[in-house]
Amino acid sequence: MALLLFLIVVAAAFALAAVRVVYAHGVFARAVRGLESHALPVAEADTSLDRFVAPLLRAHPGDTGIELIDGNLEAFAFRVRMARRAGRSLDLQYYIWEDDLTGRLMLHEVLEAADRGVRVRLLLDDVYGQARDLVLLGLDTHPNIEVRLFNPIRARRRGLRRGFELLARATRANRRMHNKAWIADGRVAVVGGRNIGDKYFGANKASNFRDLDAIVVGAVLAEATARFDSYWNSPAVIPIAALRRRKGKLRKVRRSLARFRQRAPARPYLGRLGEDESVQALLAGSGPRHWVREAKFVSDPPEKCDGQREDQWLRALVGPLLLSATQRLQILSPYFIPGPGGANALREMVQRGVAVAVLTNSLAATDVAAVHGAYARYRRRLVQGGVQLYELKPYRRRRRVSIFGSSAASLHTKAFTVDGHTGFVGSMNFDPRSISLNTEMGIVFSSPALVAEIDALFAAEIAPERSYRVSMDGRRLVWEDNISTRHMEPTAGTWRRTVAIAARLLPIEAQL
Repeated sequence: MALLLFLIVVAAAFALAAVRVVYAHGVFARAVRGLESHALPVAEADTSLDRFVAPLLRAHPGDTGIELIDGNLEAFAFRVRMARRAGRSLDLQYYIWEDDLTGRLMLHEVLEAADRGVRVRLLLDDVYGQARDLVLLGLDTHPNIEVRLFNPIRARRRGLRRGFELLARATRANRRMHNKAWIADGRVAVVGGRNIGDKYFGANKASNFRDLDAIVVGAVLAEATARFDSYWNSPAVIPIAALRRRKGKLRKVRRSLARFRQRAPARPYLGRLGEDESVQALLAGSGPRHWVREAKFVSDPPEKCDGQREDQWLRALVGPLLLSATQRLQILSPYFIPGPGGANALREMVQRGVAVAVLTNSLAATDVAAVHGAYARYRRRLVQGGVQLYELKPYRRRRRVSIFGSSAASLHTKAFTVDGHTGFVGSMNFDPRSISLNTEMGIVFSSPALVAEIDALFAAEIAPERSYRVSMDGRRLVWEDNISTRHMEPTAGTWRRTVAIAARLLPIEAQL
């Protein structure tokens, strides 16, 4: 009886403390909100990008120019070029910005742009917490740079206080900003699946993602900049300077980035920028190859992190678009957990005569084995229902994986095509986290030529030398390629299998 009473008292004390923490965080967030600001107006010829884009828009009034980038080096090079050519503003929104080779090289380019007078607004999710605070605080002291964090933890140092805040605000802290956008001068945007870091740009010797971005100019830029503003001015966003008493040291950050740029690992990578012919051609004046009348920038509202404005969540658009397929639906998603409703919907589409094909990661290739475990629940149902299911092979032997993920190379592209004429490229995975927890974004377009490019990438990735075709042999799943037929998950180690099985058994699917 005494023990029960003690437990009740402890639980009540925790609940009261949690309520106090949540209330105090709300009061704090309202008190320290940054000043509202908006995208700077574009001009006809004020900047290099104005002069590059304005003639293209006169030649294609009302259209959106789109160019796809699947090469990692090209994706890095184009962002660097945009930073160097920007003359007015850089609005940058990312889930992850790694403190590694390409992450530091990008920050150096951003700092140099600010030194030229470019206004920089850097909006980052707080998924990694305090790990990068000192660098960001230093940059934030630059008169032309402001750094804000989405849904941050107030306790910046590791310890009991931080752990308690995470527990007390678990529901809210679990909602992250997964958006990825690089907008230069309000004229050119890069959107898609890539964060900023070595494994997204082919600079990590041990592991590199296969990903896809879209370079966008024209009509949808107004939508993209307006959505950035809505996040930047959201109550969920707090200036980093309000979260730390310690002042940043810009001089120290500047010296560190400059020294890093001169080190041996950076020089070969920067040297390759001049060899990137595709980016050079794009910026030579011809612009994007594809001009589209029907294109739309789509995004969850920032209020999704509070569970609000559900009718405007991205799933309200994407769901009907997928179900509209009458001939062919092709999905590329590194983390694919369709859920019972999604799996049944795909099966019903097959019954209506739609050819449905899905490419995701194999257990050996995924960087998050727990997600694969949840996906595996639906694999048999999908294959038996006629869905063509492919799993990307690993490119080399993998190292040990944890339930939180690993650095293994894998598919990271998030895209789909419908009936050969409509496509999507963005940050959204086909899993519960993207659908209901994280904020996501992307671009939807109607263009047979663009869709053909994505379909060609899909066809290349599902070739037997790159992927396994998952099928049935009686009641057993089999993995087929151009070499053999396997009756077990190919090349996946014991620990990886253990993590996947545990995730399959535990009631955690809604969090993945």
